[in-house]
Amino acid sequence: MQTIRLLALIILVTTVTAGGAWTREYRIGVLYWSSNIPGQVAMSKGLEAETYKINAQAVAKNRPTVKLVIRTAGDGANGIENQIRQMKGLIRDKVDLIIVQPTDNAALAEPLRLANQTGIKVVAYDQYISGGTLAAYRTSDNYQAGYLDGEYIASKFTKTKQLRIVLVEYPHVSSTVERVNGFLEALEQAGQKYRVLKSYTAVEPVSGGKAGESILKDFPTRGSIDVVFTVNDGGGLAVVDRLAKAGRNEIMVASIDGDPASVKNVREGRLTVIDSAQFCGPLGAEALKAGYALLNNEKAPYHALVPVFPITRETLKKYPGWMGPIPPAFAKPWKSSVPQWSGAIRIVKP
Repeated sequence: MQTIRLLALIILVTTVTAGGAWTREYRIGVLYWSSNIPGQVAMSKGLEAETYKINAQAVAKNRPTVKLVIRTAGDGANGIENQIRQMKGLIRDKVDLIIVQPTDNAALAEPLRLANQTGIKVVAYDQYISGGTLAAYRTSDNYQAGYLDGEYIASKFTKTKQLRIVLVEYPHVSSTVERVNGFLEALEQAGQKYRVLKSYTAVEPVSGGKAGESILKDFPTRGSIDVVFTVNDGGGLAVVDRLAKAGRNEIMVASIDGDPASVKNVREGRLTVIDSAQFCGPLGAEALKAGYALLNNEKAPYHALVPVFPITRETLKKYPGWMGPIPPAFAKPWKSSVPQWSGAIRIVKP
């Protein structure tokens, strides 16, 4: 990770153009959430890889280059507090723009308002900030991710059966809330009966392991759960590991993110039957593209969604991995109210 960052920053110092003039260098503060959640690490790689492209084009066209000033918050409550301090620090350092992956929707409202007051534009990606004014927002189509999981699960059962569902969720950020909403609404729109037996909170491996152990303790009888829906692979993979080791292979798991370990579970038929994968690299890249456009007073859509890909045993060969590229459209091999999957980036608000 550090090697990639160092390579990405080699040409980020003040650059001499072919004509011998010094071009301007934008200092962009970048606030990452976690270095332990693989999907988020892939997003950071996509963002940093885009720096290569922007700077190469900038040098060729005598446009400003960019230098990334990177901070990583960390997980849990400490991570939230760290990110508040880090964002305020970047504002004090008078960076030209801030790109942030929020650890919490509400916690960054105060520093966002401070950035607004000082005239520093802020681009959020992956999660939203509730309070203050963002200059742009980029995220995966999280509702679509949950919906794809829900419609696939519905296709596996008769409509007369009431599904017994366990949710492993994380109600602190917008993306995971939208995933749960999409999942449940897909079941409802498919006419599938269901009952949520219990909900647990997990978003990374430690809490995921605890959730898995609690599920086994609360529902020890084989056949007492039909489906477990996990809002991400960060916590969901640990849930799957606990259930699999306990021999609970009668449970269908639907997850989101596209972690390679979860893709392997789908391939090998190890509990997980669908994982709606983010295109993490393209998501990080889209955040930096938006920020660079704003710095140059160019138009960038305010809110745009990067599509997610439904990984099942039927679609595995079409999936290129977290870093993309986003593949062309295809017909879904299961019953759906939207028969074709589309890889187009969706602009929600220009």
